[in-house]
Amino acid sequence: MDSNTSSEKREPIQPRRAGGRQRVAELLAAASDLMAERGYEATTMAEIAARAGAKIGSLYRFFPNKEAIAEALLQHHAAIMNEEYEALAARAADLSPEELADILIDLMVILYPRVKSLPALMDARTDRAEIRHTSRSRALQGIAAALQVCASGLDATAAQDIAVVVLNNMKTMLGMVLKDVPTTPAAPDELRSMNRLYLAARLGSYQRE
Repeated sequence: MDSNTSSEKREPIQPRRAGGRQRVAELLAAASDLMAERGYEATTMAEIAARAGAKIGSLYRFFPNKEAIAEALLQHHAAIMNEEYEALAARAADLSPEELADILIDLMVILYPRVKSLPALMDARTDRAEIRHTSRSRALQGIAAALQVCASGLDATAAQDIAVVVLNNMKTMLGMVLKDVPTTPAAPDELRSMNRLYLAARLGSYQRE
């Protein structure tokens, strides 16, 4: 059996017991760490098992091949982001535009350790454009929903327009933290201030119900 793929067509096992669910979580966390460090193609099943402190047979018990792990990670990352945006929308009515701006600008930075293999996973997929589009749409919908809860008079079109600007600010903040874009020690705080002023100006004129 190849260390990365298998001819088996079975679906990954969904454990019912807490111990099994914990083991799957550990295996996925190990896979995510390795793929973020080395890339999808360079990561092997044996390395994933070793990083998780598991026997290779335990890994194959839950996942027939590396492709199944990648699919599980994509679903896991999507669930994490959905939960975060839903939780933000649930509390946005009690936030000022400035408070919401501060939460949003750092959201990707906070989420990154939990979804850090997403870029490597997308790079290895033939449907990367579709995955990227879906991920972007999910983020825009989540941001727009929080904006409309915070400012109840904000219409859907304006919320989407503002969400695009905020999402780009969020990506820039993550890039600064990861040193993927030009930055200085004070630049992240400047970006936070800019984002706060922008949302205060755009949302402040809308009356809450």
